[in-house]
Amino acid sequence: MRRLLKFLVRQVKEAGKVCLMLFRVMTPVIIVVKILQETGIIRYVGIAFSPLMKLAGLPGEMGLVWASAIVTNTYGGIAAFAALAPELNLTVAQTTVIASMMLISHNLIVESVITRKAGVRLRFMVPFRITCGLLLGVILNQIHNLGGFLQNETRILWESSPSNSSLWSWVLSQLRNFGMIFLIVLGLIVLMQILERLGITSLMNRLLKPVLSSMGIGPEASTVTILGIVLGLSYAGGLIIRDVETGKMPVKDVLFSLSLLGIAHALIEDTLLVMSLGASITGVLIARVIFSWVVIALLVLIVKRLPNRIFYRWMFRR
Repeated sequence: MRRLLKFLVRQVKEAGKVCLMLFRVMTPVIIVVKILQETGIIRYVGIAFSPLMKLAGLPGEMGLVWASAIVTNTYGGIAAFAALAPELNLTVAQTTVIASMMLISHNLIVESVITRKAGVRLRFMVPFRITCGLLLGVILNQIHNLGGFLQNETRILWESSPSNSSLWSWVLSQLRNFGMIFLIVLGLIVLMQILERLGITSLMNRLLKPVLSSMGIGPEASTVTILGIVLGLSYAGGLIIRDVETGKMPVKDVLFSLSLLGIAHALIEDTLLVMSLGASITGVLIARVIFSWVVIALLVLIVKRLPNRIFYRWMFRR
């Protein structure tokens, strides 16, 4: 019992550290969105983003959610979504689309700096991830519309709606939301620890190696790529940078590995997070994994046929 208590205390402290960092990112986003709503500017933001969002079957306001995730991280996008979604009456299909787009394109500034240190050019990685995010959104929208899937109204699992429109009520609502996010983060941290101790993480590593090989990613890059798929790009990025500096990993495998991690990393944690918004696992996990496999397999085929001068000019720094 004492060991269990110590384990839980450690996880609570870890969740507190993580949430402190997350809330520093989320709070400015929430305040900006509130100001945009109160001043009526949000309507013009929606108009500006409307042509792009229409391609994915989304209202223009969701462009602000996607932009928030791109500039900050998934939590920044979640904060913007939670502020805007209640007034838009989104379907589960639409929530799944925007959630999938966020998962591919989030935290682009920070993560692009990491990939650049490993040698991948910004002129490739930034357009690659934004294009992939929009493309997956368009594909999912078409599938949902053609099949009539997930057309019921979405519901955020942890949303706390204010009882009235006063500023104090709004503040209390956001504080309750932060409390729920803390519990979600704590649950994710505990879950990751349990999966590690049960050996499920190691099992996933063994199962994923043949998948990476089928894409064309070499064995030198497979272990660290799997780490990033399970835990996140930031974790794997440092190891890839190390391997690049020591010459252990071929440069093209570096590009393939980081491109894959750019559109499919932290599959467990991030997937559970956006599912709390009401997104369906069919899009945010299953479709995203299949999409990532196809995209990287095509990228491998293209890059292997490119002249080195084009590869080094547009994709990778010597």
